[in-house]
Parts: sequence; structure tokens; C-alpha cells
Amino acid sequence: MNISSLRTLRFGLAANRLHHESADAACFEWLRMSVAGIESLDIELHTVGRTFDAITREGLLQGYPGLIRYPYGREGGLMKLVARVTEAENNPNALDGAIYLIDPVDPSSIFPEALALKRQCITHGRPFISTMAGAVEWIEVERIHAGLVADPRINRLFDLESQCLAMIAHDALKQNMIAFADRHFDLLSRYKRRVATGTTGQRLNELAISRGWPADKPWVDRYLSGPMGGDAQIADLVLDKNCQRVIFFEDPHVARQHEADIQLLERAVRVVTREATCATSPNVADKWAQAVTLRLMQKTQSVAK
Repeated sequence: MNISSLRTLRFGLAANRLHHESADAACFEWLRMSVAGIESLDIELHTVGRTFDAITREGLLQGYPGLIRYPYGREGGLMKLVARVTEAENNPNALDGAIYLIDPVDPSSIFPEALALKRQCITHGRPFISTMAGAVEWIEVERIHAGLVADPRINRLFDLESQCLAMIAHDALKQNMIAFADRHFDLLSRYKRRVATGTTGQRLNELAISRGWPADKPWVDRYLSGPMGGDAQIADLVLDKNCQRVIFFEDPHVARQHEADIQLLERAVRVVTREATCATSPNVADKWAQAVTLRLMQKTQSVAK
């Protein structure tokens, strides 16, 4: 594939202070690992002021025209990212998603503009990436879709056989989760372990049996339903680094009685920012699964040679 023929990718970029206040902070670690991919794909990073200043201070992406400065957050920088996410893909101002490295105890991460950025990314089927591992992984996803060779330095992020996957879906999106699992059943079956909450887990196990999975061996381990504490149980797995990937199909249009539990799970993912990732919409999960499948095919072809 000719990279020059691809449309320019544009991502909003912001990071809470924790993630850019020291030389080894997560924002800089991500950039050092992903700079080659960012530059080879000519990805534009529409960066909120304080994060832009920190990147410049560390001497990263020097002279790179795709590092674009937005106002400080207090001057509306994050609000502008929200507006850009809502634009149609063919609009030159549109963002393809947002990378917002969140400190789970920074109160600014629950300001209206921060919550709206996530909600609009989900609504428009664009990635909302809030952990360092997720940011590293997503640049690789874009690289693989562009036809580039997998980066071996980050193979651990794609070592499915040693990882646990959590699959959660709100009521209106449970069928989307079942359809996603059906499309990518062989890929998801590579995980060492799969877990899910309540009804979603039941329906996933029924799907697995229909696909030939042994009836006496659950395809997913079921936890409680979300309102009864299942999200909290999976958050505990994440915090103990016993669950590395969460696919959580959230319905952004419905208020949930157990919203605090949902936020707890998302916060747990952000606590282990270098270890865990979270996909929050079917479009994003599909693009991730397609890239991982292509990456595995590359590996198989390389071994065959």
C-alpha cells in the first residue's frame, strides 16, 4: 500500500500534568516508542497548549509540522477538540479520534469538556484513548492498516495467549458485542482468558457453543451484572494486572444507575496506564481486531519464510 495515497490522520492530544511533568512521564514514553509511526504516517497531533509546551520542552517531534498547538485547556483547547471530533470525516477540521492520557485522580479529567470528548468519540465511532498502552497500540493499529510491517518492540501488547480480555456491553449494544465476537471469534479465542459481566457473558457463552466451543467449558468467565458489581470485580482484575484489555461497548445516550461503577472500571484501566487498554465502541473494536489479525498473518508469513 502506498502510504502517500492515504488521507491525513488527525488526532486530538492532551495529557494531565502527571503524564508530562517529568522526563519519564507516560506522554513522552509513548512518543519515544511511537514517533517513527507518527512521522511515517504523517499523523497530525492537534495538541492542547500545556501538553504541546511539555513535548517541545523535552525536544520531541522537533520541527515536525504535524504537531499543532491548540490553546490551553482553560482557554478552550479541550473544547475545540470536542468540536473537531464531531465533524464529518471529509471535513478538513475533523479529528479521527482523541488521545487523552488521563491521571485518574486529576479532577480536570471529569470537567464537562473532558467527559464530552469521550462521549463524542464514542458517538461518532472514533477512538478515545486514555492510557499509554492504548496510545502505543493505536499507532500500531494505524501502521498495520497502512500496510507497514509490525513493530517488534511492542509485541508484548499483542501477546494474546498470555492476556485476559474483558467484554462488557450496555443493554442497547449487547447484540453489537455478540456480532463483534462472532466476526472475530477465532482471534478472541486466542486469549488466555476471557471475562464478562452478567447477561453479556451468558450470551457470549451461548454464541461460543453455537460455534463449536465445548459446552462444558465456558468461553468467558461470567462475573456479576454491572449494576450488581460486575464492573467493580473486573476493575479489581485490571488493578492487579490480571486483565490487560477491556472492550466496553458504552451507550452514550442513556443514563445508567451504576455510572459510578462504570467510571470505577475506566479509572482502574487508567491507573495501570502502561499495561491496560480500553475500546469503547464497535467501530473502534472492529478496526483493532482487523489490525491484530493482519499483524498475526504477518508473523505467520514471516515464520513460513
